[in-house]
Amino acid sequence: MRFSLDDIKQILSNTPNVLRAILSGVSDEFIYNNEGEGTWSPYDIVGHLIHGEDTDWIPRAKIILEYGVEKQFEPYDRFAQEERFNEQPLVELLDLFEKRRRENLEVLEELNLNEEQLQLKGMHPAFGEVTLQSLLCTWAVHDLSHINQISRVMARNYTEEVGPWKEYISIMQSSDRS
Repeated sequence: MRFSLDDIKQILSNTPNVLRAILSGVSDEFIYNNEGEGTWSPYDIVGHLIHGEDTDWIPRAKIILEYGVEKQFEPYDRFAQEERFNEQPLVELLDLFEKRRRENLEVLEELNLNEEQLQLKGMHPAFGEVTLQSLLCTWAVHDLSHINQISRVMARNYTEEVGPWKEYISIMQSSDRS
């Protein structure tokens, strides 16, 4: 599939609504359960997404556009949400995520990126050189990955209750625990 900035923007734009639709009105069990030690609950994932909005995607895009590979990205703290958002109600986190995402999409639109800019490179602390295009594509795929993760964690709340159908429900079979 060929990269499409319009598709990326649409996926990014849809994510807050998808999360609100999946998570609104469900019991705390669905919101706070995880898959075991070292795994995240849907609540944790929403916090992680907010932290990414604040410190990852647009800040790194701006570094690429201004400095290229001369300035390395700050390492990303994948667990910052554990301290930042450990007491806020989920509805507040969903509102904050929607607000931050809307702001970041406005910035992305204002950048008015062209094909040449999308090929500019930045310096990732673990991967080395990465393009702006790959950063933006990863932003959208990161969203999709966490939507999948939320669905999987929620589904597994009923692992025993689905009985023998578990064998035929692929989300119950996955061993991915990101």
